[in-house]
Parts: sequence; structure tokens; C-alpha cells
Amino acid sequence: MEDKKIRIEVCCGSAGDVIEAWRAGADRVELNSDLFHGGLTPTLGSLLVAKRETGMPIMAMVRPREGGFCYTAAEFAVCREDARLLLAHGADGLVFGFLHENGTIDRERTRILAETAREAGKEAVFHRAIDVVPDWREAVDLLAELGVTRILTSGQEPDVSWGTETVREMIAYAAGRIQILPGAGITPRNMARILAETGADQLHVAIHRSFGDPSANNNRAIFYGGCLYPPEDRFQLIDREAVGGMVAAVRMGEAR
Repeated sequence: MEDKKIRIEVCCGSAGDVIEAWRAGADRVELNSDLFHGGLTPTLGSLLVAKRETGMPIMAMVRPREGGFCYTAAEFAVCREDARLLLAHGADGLVFGFLHENGTIDRERTRILAETAREAGKEAVFHRAIDVVPDWREAVDLLAELGVTRILTSGQEPDVSWGTETVREMIAYAAGRIQILPGAGITPRNMARILAETGADQLHVAIHRSFGDPSANNNRAIFYGGCLYPPEDRFQLIDREAVGGMVAAVRMGEAR
């Protein structure tokens, strides 16, 4: 059986994350801000630095707020402006998802963002909003019709390791019309099983580790976040060693 190349995409929340993913040998990244809330639109500064420092393919998230995917007219206007600016400043694709209140895909808004990407010669990616639609087959048909490049999905489960059967069905149903990208909960330990069970040729991974920054330690009564009160002397960055090990593992498999 002919070997296929497995592409590793890394979910990044900063320019620093992109640089670590690049050093680890990743094929592509998805650039966000605020990964705590599932990923929001990144700053132009983070995109510019990431592109300048790595030159690697960067898919830029277009998501104006946390909490669902049915946006106001003003929020969607922000999406359109962000999309235009991200593409103009080096993004290689847009990542987005628009739903109606009943969870079905908003055809018109999806068409507009997909055309925006396509007219710039870039990719259009529909994110894990697919995982809450009532009928994923209908959604795949619509997204393929609209010219979306790729769908990121956990197989409509909280963790893709529970949704591998659905992902395999999605890949078969898509039949080459649109790419299916499994993501959510992929680790070095379960990567091989997920590849085998889904038959996928690409993976979306997010593996971070904590680093220290003691600059806020002079007054331990102060918190800058919300009610969860995360530690102010820690921050998250892509775990280069873990991602690099995953890249090496798939490359070794390709060479056999």
C-alpha cells in the first residue's frame, strides 16, 4: 500500500506558539488569540511577526467573541473587516464558522467568508462549529458546494478519540470534495490510533506547557483575569518537544 504524507497542523495562541511549532517541524498552524475561550481572532501584530519569523502556512481564526457562532450584524461586519486585513497581511487562509440559532450553517455568511478567502487565492476552513450542527452530512454537502477547503472536527464528540468512527464516515462521505481535519484531544499517545481509526492524512494538535514569568509576584493579592483567578506568574506556550516527537513519528511512518 502506498504511503501518504501526514500533515501536522498546530493550534497556536500567539506568535511565540507559531515559532515553537515551526521549530518542531509542523506543516501548518492555526493562529488565534484567547485559546481559553476556544480561540478568537488574532492580532495583526502576532500574524506579522509569526509570518516574518517562520514563513510557514498560517490559517488565521476569524471569530469576534466567545460563546456560540450566531453573530450580530455588527459582529459579522467585524468578521469581514478582520478577514480582509488578515489576508492582506499574510494569512494563508481563514478559519471561521457561522451558524443560525438552531445550529444549522448560515449559508450566506459562510459563502461570503469562503469567497473572500478564495478571491485572495487562499484557503477557507470551517472550524468545530461543525460539531454542533444537527446533520453533519447536510453540512458537509453545503460546505463543499460553497468551496470551503477543509473542515476541522472532533467527530461531534468532546474529544476526537471518541469520535473516530464519525470522522472516518465524514472522510468517506466527503469523497475528496472537501478535506476533513480531525482535532481536539490528540496527544503523542493516541495519535497513531486516531490516524489508523479515521484514515485521515492530517491532524490538528494543541499541546502546550507552562512557563514562568515572576514579574507579577510582588503583590499576590492582585489578579488580572476573571473569576477563575489563574496564576499570574505562569503562561502557556506550545510544547516544542511533544509536537516535534509527533512530527518525527509520522515522518518515520511515511519512510517505512
